[in-house]
Amino acid sequence: MKKFIIFLYISLASSIVFSFANLSFHADISLVAFPLGIIFSGVCVYFGYFKVICRDKLSCVPVFRRLCQYQPFVHLIVFVLRRAGQTGTGYVFDVMSVLLWIIAAVSAFIVCCFLNPKRVSRLIPEWKGRYMDSAAVIAASKQRPLGIRVLFEAFEWIDAFIQAAFTVLLINIFILQLYEIPSESMVPEFLVRDRVAVFKTASGPHFPLAAVGIPRIKQYHRGDIIVFRNPHYARDRQSEVRNFVSQMVYMLTFTGINLNTTDDGELKADPLVKRITGLPGEQLMMQDGVLYVRTKDNPVFYAVEADSCWAEWNVGGLPGDILQHVQDVPLQKNMYESMLQCEKERNSLVYSKAKEQAESLVNRFAAVASSSADVSGAELFGGNDLFIFNLYSHLDSMTLKLLSADGGINWFQSYMTDWISFVPEQCFSDSYKPSAADEVHLVGGNLYDDANFRLNLMIKLAVGTLIVRNAELMNARISATLWSQDKERQEAAQMASMIYDYLFLLDRRNMPVFPANTTSGQPTYIPSNEYFMMGDNRFNSLDMRHSYDMRVVPLTPYDRYSVLYQSNIAPQSVPAADILGTAVLRIWPFSRFGIPGVTGSR
Repeated sequence: MKKFIIFLYISLASSIVFSFANLSFHADISLVAFPLGIIFSGVCVYFGYFKVICRDKLSCVPVFRRLCQYQPFVHLIVFVLRRAGQTGTGYVFDVMSVLLWIIAAVSAFIVCCFLNPKRVSRLIPEWKGRYMDSAAVIAASKQRPLGIRVLFEAFEWIDAFIQAAFTVLLINIFILQLYEIPSESMVPEFLVRDRVAVFKTASGPHFPLAAVGIPRIKQYHRGDIIVFRNPHYARDRQSEVRNFVSQMVYMLTFTGINLNTTDDGELKADPLVKRITGLPGEQLMMQDGVLYVRTKDNPVFYAVEADSCWAEWNVGGLPGDILQHVQDVPLQKNMYESMLQCEKERNSLVYSKAKEQAESLVNRFAAVASSSADVSGAELFGGNDLFIFNLYSHLDSMTLKLLSADGGINWFQSYMTDWISFVPEQCFSDSYKPSAADEVHLVGGNLYDDANFRLNLMIKLAVGTLIVRNAELMNARISATLWSQDKERQEAAQMASMIYDYLFLLDRRNMPVFPANTTSGQPTYIPSNEYFMMGDNRFNSLDMRHSYDMRVVPLTPYDRYSVLYQSNIAPQSVPAADILGTAVLRIWPFSRFGIPGVTGSR
């Protein structure tokens, strides 16, 4: 009896103190927290102390026991309401509130154990023979009128559902949660509507709307599949409250209802399920689908061989049993092969031959142009004129202007040869080939910048060829209807079309050095306790490589006349605090049941 009394007092006292700890003076939803907490605490004191202890009202024991069962859930609601207003609470304040919640929850659980129908009669000898056990309660309930029995039965079902729902909520927050895969960004590992169990305890889950929680003990590795908060969305207090409410509904409906939407009603991609591909202390780069990494201890970029086991670039080539469930195949076979061909031709480009071709095109254009060669022509074209779509669609009008306007020859010469000064002299050797380790001779000092520089040069040669051929055909007074039959023009147009298609894949196929080097060219690395994630379906994954906004940027900074294209490349790492858990089991559909991993998905 003495132990029971001690824990009862601890439970009631901590409940009252917890309620006062969540007192708010702000005119918003947080005002509700204290009244709810103190009223519930008062009811607990009334039944637990005054009725059960002071007056031996055994009929109140079941009521008090049920109140103790609800205590952790009501206090959790109070905790959330206090932090759901416009003004948050401090970290120390949150720590104190969490400790009080734990004390109240544990002591309430112990009190419930003491008040178990099989043990309660042993607490006080005088109660023996007076307290009905569960069998006696059931027998007595059968003597009640039918209407009363129906009401009691309905109450028991509702009570069981509410307690189960809140128990599931606590399990989902701190232990294990189910997620439904909403997109194909992780094909073939996960398909749309796969149900995945995510273990959260080791990742250091937090109390809702607070930074206090279980310490993180998980050490993440490259290849781990994790669930994490999407950093692309606002993280203000109002959005966090909406996110918690939606997650609570999502949990309690076993992923059946998702209220996590934007202001436009679109479902948010939050949280995300991706694979860790970059670790703290690393600098990353991706070129032609190959992930490269370097560290302070290993300062030369090298390929991450394991990434090729996860990255899926050719979804159309997957086995039929998986492909039949894929809704969107990003690249058909001909597009995939065209992409590989474009990369092959870009990598095999020889600077010495490109220089000769560019200078030859300038001479050929000067031979047919009537514009003055004494004017620079620097203002003839610039800005949006060099945007890839405008450049391709306005070639005929550009040709006419360059032929007739003063400075046309000089502008064309600058356009075709400005790049030459950015290429190291050694690279004009016919035997030179780019390598990730040869940073000295790579334009920009890395494989990514060099590749984009080469791609830009390929576009310039194709565009230059088309302009020159247009000018020559115009000068020869050949009808425009016959231009499409010109072989040189056909080859240049095919090259331009191939590169144009490749530019739409550029930011999904490649990634610049991340984190970017300092202004002096010194490497920087992913900070401690931060990670970089990508989806396995690289052409259909809007992940940490990208922002949600498109912008027009130069293809290379090493050419004043660079082609412009639309880009959303903006790599960023994610703090470990935003990682919610690790995917440990695929539970649905049963045909794909198993532990996520390379072997089970390929």
